[in-house]
Amino acid sequence: MADGPQDGAGPTVPRPLDAIDQDILKILQADGRASIRSVAERVHVSRANAYARINRLVEDGVIRGFSARVDHERAGHGTSAYVTLKIVQNTWRTVREQLRQLPGASHIALVGGDFDVLLLVHTPDNRALRELVLTRLQAIPEVLSTRTLLVFEEEDLEPET
Repeated sequence: MADGPQDGAGPTVPRPLDAIDQDILKILQADGRASIRSVAERVHVSRANAYARINRLVEDGVIRGFSARVDHERAGHGTSAYVTLKIVQNTWRTVREQLRQLPGASHIALVGGDFDVLLLVHTPDNRALRELVLTRLQAIPEVLSTRTLLVFEEEDLEPET
């Protein structure tokens, strides 16, 4: 959840994305290492046009970065869990900053419903998960309660190109 621009000018209206921009996003989501030449050929534009479009998508914050998709189990973090948190009202920003510091935290979301925050964590094993939840999370004063949902199997969905 974005807090808005830092200069106080209010939120900017995002530029609309055309079909070529959407196709570029799909290509880069599937392969963040795709070359400008490859992207340009696949969307049928010049390399200069593809380069300019990608730069605009980055500058506009549509593309927030390029990263590797990690197999957490092979990387030594074979235990994954979603942890739901109920937090003290109006403490989201404080809690979010503390959750960002947790080892293995990979996704944090403010949500509506029976709980307030959904946290995805990857740990080496159940012992490390237990330590994270019982010692680190439950020690945060603004956290009222937690519930841990162990992930048995997971799959990242690939965008259709």
